[in-house]
Amino acid sequence: MKTITIEGQLRTGKGKKDTRQLRSQELVPGVIYGGAQEVSFAAPAKAFKPIVYTSEFMKAEVNVDGTSYTCILKDLQFDKVTDQLLHIDFLELVEDKKVIATLPLHLTGTPTGVKAGGRLVVKMKQLKVKALPKDLTEAITLDISNLELNGNVRVEDVNAGNMEILNSPRIPIASVVMTRQLKQEEASEGKKK
Repeated sequence: MKTITIEGQLRTGKGKKDTRQLRSQELVPGVIYGGAQEVSFAAPAKAFKPIVYTSEFMKAEVNVDGTSYTCILKDLQFDKVTDQLLHIDFLELVEDKKVIATLPLHLTGTPTGVKAGGRLVVKMKQLKVKALPKDLTEAITLDISNLELNGNVRVEDVNAGNMEILNSPRIPIASVVMTRQLKQEEASEGKKK
């Protein structure tokens, strides 16, 4: 799994004035939850770009005044007008403590329904899972090559290994629908008979 390193400094003040001052220095305030204690820190806005502006799931190694924390991204806050990152929350990974994470879903294979003229419609691109840190993966891979025309694959069809999927099992992930051309061909064949 990809890991990025973020160098931060401990924050002492936690009020609006202090955070405004940090942002004026192009620093982003952040918090690390889930460990022995809550850690408030600040780091340069550029340091967060690789983890914020990606669809990949990755770990962050946050170094705050000599102490290193292995974390995953938990929450982000952006400015409504400038779209600037205002605040970031991380969840510390503790070996024996399960965490909830949102993992990307990678669909592999060409569905048989698409080969027959259908169109693939992807309805979900990520799944929410609960797992121990050692069981987390970069993505959940799902083979959809057996997906028939007018068929769909649901959350319950996903094998996530040691991870518990928190999404509702009946939600469709992807389906193969008939194209307009295929419907017209079927209708014209029906009229010929």
